[in-house]
Amino acid sequence: MKLLFVSSGNKTIKVSEIIKNQGDSLVSKGWDVDYFLIKGSGLTGYLRNIIPLRKVLVNNNYNIIHAHYFFSAIVASFTFKKPVIVSLMGSEVSKSNIYLSLIKFFNKKFWSGCIVKTNKMKEALKTQNINVLPNGVDMKRFMPLDKSFCQKKLNWLPEKKHVLFASWPERPEKNFQLAKDSVTLLPSENIELHYLKGIPNDQIIYYYNAADVVLLTSKREGSPNVIKEAMACNRPIISTDVGDVSELVRNLGNCYITSFDPSEIAGCISKALKCNSLPDGRKRLIELGLDSESVADKLILLYEKAIGRN
Repeated sequence: MKLLFVSSGNKTIKVSEIIKNQGDSLVSKGWDVDYFLIKGSGLTGYLRNIIPLRKVLVNNNYNIIHAHYFFSAIVASFTFKKPVIVSLMGSEVSKSNIYLSLIKFFNKKFWSGCIVKTNKMKEALKTQNINVLPNGVDMKRFMPLDKSFCQKKLNWLPEKKHVLFASWPERPEKNFQLAKDSVTLLPSENIELHYLKGIPNDQIIYYYNAADVVLLTSKREGSPNVIKEAMACNRPIISTDVGDVSELVRNLGNCYITSFDPSEIAGCISKALKCNSLPDGRKRLIELGLDSESVADKLILLYEKAIGRN
């Protein structure tokens, strides 16, 4: 089976790691996966990609198109090539009612299936043909490693406690200021706050495993991969109540869901640092079927269903 992933190529010249990881999981199942990167900003910039994408589809015998994010889905829809499966990644559903109406219209008229990352997203859309399927985690890439080894590799001082902010500080929706304010409230000066910015994907595993705590203070999320990757490394997690994080870490020891109160977050960091036990996040991911192989199997079922209808 041949599959074409359609996604933005504006921020990078290569496929995003999230989408590439999903593609790799499907390749491991015997699928042939290609990628079409959209270039151009704004809706008009995206629409200029319709003709180039259509040429690619005419010249290749793809069985199905999988578009990631809503603007990419519009481009795929207007090629009038079916079937089209669409993944909405989170931010699209948190916008205006007009935006939601557009999603419902395209879902009804053009798409053979729509994937969202959380039940909250599905409830917000209030329409048919919606599948809840978070991204999976490659458990062979993300796994527990020795903390001392990882700290030494990153030149982190072993006598300090290390809190890892699991995102780019410059992205306003990630709310880095709240993370800084929370760490500032901790009584000890022996704590360092790190963040993930411009880190090669094959190096991120060392950051997770070197951290005493992984911290997420986002204003909104879908199903954040960083939380699932930290879980695969069995790291303590503190997160604001966004997306599906509360469901992901439910009943996991030394993991905390907080409000946006910096004093509450600081208190949870303090608890996590004092606790000597590690959560079994890997077991939880397997229970939820969120390892990449299980998610790939579910995707293939959706693809085959969509292909059978066309």
